[in-house]
Amino acid sequence: MPPREAVIVDAVRAPIGRKKGALADVHAVDLSALVLNELLHRNELAAELVEDVYWGCVTQLGDQSSNVGRFAVLAAGWPEHVPAVTINRACGSSQQALEFAANAVLSGRAEIIVAGGVETMNRVPIGSARKFGEPYGQTTLDRYGVDDFSQGIGAEMIADQWGLHREQLDEFAALSHERAAAAIDSGAFTAQLVPVALEHATLESDEGLRRGTSVATLAGLRPSFREGGRIHAGNSSQIADGAAALLVTTPERAAQLGLTPLARFHSGAVVGDDPVRMLTAPIPATARVLRSSGLTIDDIGAFEINEAFAPVPLAWLAETGAAPARVNPVGGAIAVGHPLGASGAILATRLVHHMRDNGIRYGLQSMCEGGGTANATIFELIA
Repeated sequence: MPPREAVIVDAVRAPIGRKKGALADVHAVDLSALVLNELLHRNELAAELVEDVYWGCVTQLGDQSSNVGRFAVLAAGWPEHVPAVTINRACGSSQQALEFAANAVLSGRAEIIVAGGVETMNRVPIGSARKFGEPYGQTTLDRYGVDDFSQGIGAEMIADQWGLHREQLDEFAALSHERAAAAIDSGAFTAQLVPVALEHATLESDEGLRRGTSVATLAGLRPSFREGGRIHAGNSSQIADGAAALLVTTPERAAQLGLTPLARFHSGAVVGDDPVRMLTAPIPATARVLRSSGLTIDDIGAFEINEAFAPVPLAWLAETGAAPARVNPVGGAIAVGHPLGASGAILATRLVHHMRDNGIRYGLQSMCEGGGTANATIFELIA
């Protein structure tokens, strides 16, 4: 028998809400239910056929506690027999959810799985867990000789190691806004977005974009993590709310249901790296997934490297030699926000739609993650 394949039939996402923005009062379960139902509605798929839901979420407290994925399924009105699990691999949670879904399909354990994630950072702020104790444990802190693990300090360390000056970081940040604005204005996101109806308005587009952002406008921002440092609010990802969902199945099952897949799950990898510097793992993760795929960096026509902080994709570019024009071609988290547990699925959604719209055969995404890990995933366009 030929080897099984896992394909992405469709991918949808809510517009990303900014800090204190339009989605600030929307519960994570309700935002999740919206994208879950839209995914099935667009593909005329009965919810009872879904065998499992893998849902990423990072800060699993308050609104996002008690297996937010399961309650999203119930809020969506799906049959009670449809299960769900909530996954936490820090910022890569929903990218890991997608890889788990693909692996379940590839193994033959399931045929139809929905993967995605949510984070409502306005309602459940990053760092909320510190109200209940210290997250790392003294033994781990002692191993690395630190008092804390800080992503912001990690970003400063990367800027130091790769000799990235503030002007370079700010140029990259401004480019993120420029590319996101062009994508929004051209309608590049229209097919993937699920408008969110609110009490007095409807959110139809990513909300965090600051048009006209330039090196000059960023120059007045003060460093956020280190005196005299280079990392500030303008070259870091924005606090945000968001959710995204992808439908994963086999080519055969898709054909039976009359569905046309967007892309094939080609290869996946996950690695660990230095947890103090923390944000460099996309570099070895990319190397590993390319080795396992048999592809080279030049075979990849588009990349999504999450813009947690500007030094992350810039250091990745320096080490991989990828073509800069292919990296984050529709902007990134600096421009529109990084809703933690949803970001992996959002990147995948943007990537597979961009591949389809531009006839790009291979796309790769990678995400730095708290604790020094990173996922890397390659998709192949289905012609």
